[in-house]
Amino acid sequence: MAPAASKLRAREGLGALPQRALAQYLRLLRLYPVLTKAATSGILSALGNFLAQMIEKKWEKENCSQKLDVSGPLRCAIYGFFFTGPLSHFFYLFMEHWIPSEVPLAGVKRLLLDRLLFAPALLLLFFLIMSFLEGKDAAAVAVQIRRRFWPALCVNWQVWTPAQFVNINYVPLEFRVLFANLVSLFWYMYLASLGK
Repeated sequence: MAPAASKLRAREGLGALPQRALAQYLRLLRLYPVLTKAATSGILSALGNFLAQMIEKKWEKENCSQKLDVSGPLRCAIYGFFFTGPLSHFFYLFMEHWIPSEVPLAGVKRLLLDRLLFAPALLLLFFLIMSFLEGKDAAAVAVQIRRRFWPALCVNWQVWTPAQFVNINYVPLEFRVLFANLVSLFWYMYLASLGK
């Protein structure tokens, strides 16, 4: 076989990689929806924390050879896998059944439900679980929540309200957790910066 033909086949193979990955993701999503969304949430949560550490090191102009804290991404992966992914999956299903799209102002009602009930609950759960995983005692947890919850919730409403409006109203149900995970990539970077 000619070298040019071999290179052409290699390029075609690389071009097909995203399509194959998407097909595999869709297959897993169909067969194991909760597990797939949990794994996606765990991976992207860990990645968000990892990127936050990288950015922080760059801003502080620290020695880049200094090791990263692997416990932060691990804690975020645990939270994403066991909490964010599964809870978001069932919350979006619940919203679809409780507020069907035929209901007048369904999009606004869903957004209000998400912003006023689900967002504060999930954020509070984040602080509780992270504190538990960090080994903090109840007094330290209470101080952290009193100091960080309200400012984080205000930023959450600013960042997530437009994203969730799009997610709830325009993203197909099976992709809502993935969409939220992609936004969460940046959100976890912000939350990680609160811990410093």
